[in-house]
Amino acid sequence: MRNFFERLLSEERGATAIEYGLIAGLIAVVIIGALTVTGTSLKSVFESVSGQLEEVAGNSGGSGGSGAATP
Repeated sequence: MRNFFERLLSEERGATAIEYGLIAGLIAVVIIGALTVTGTSLKSVFESVSGQLEEVAGNSGGSGGSGAATP
């Protein structure tokens, strides 16, 4: 049993795994923060594009056909 605890205390793989976990957690926090900051501006860009597309669709006549002219 004593050998088990000695090996456990001298083992470094567990410490490395914890370090990688902390790094991954920090990266996730940074990504979430960046998306939160840019989310508002991205929302306004998509709303602007959506409004312009609706305006163009409204001005095109909205026949709903295939676009082919009928004689």
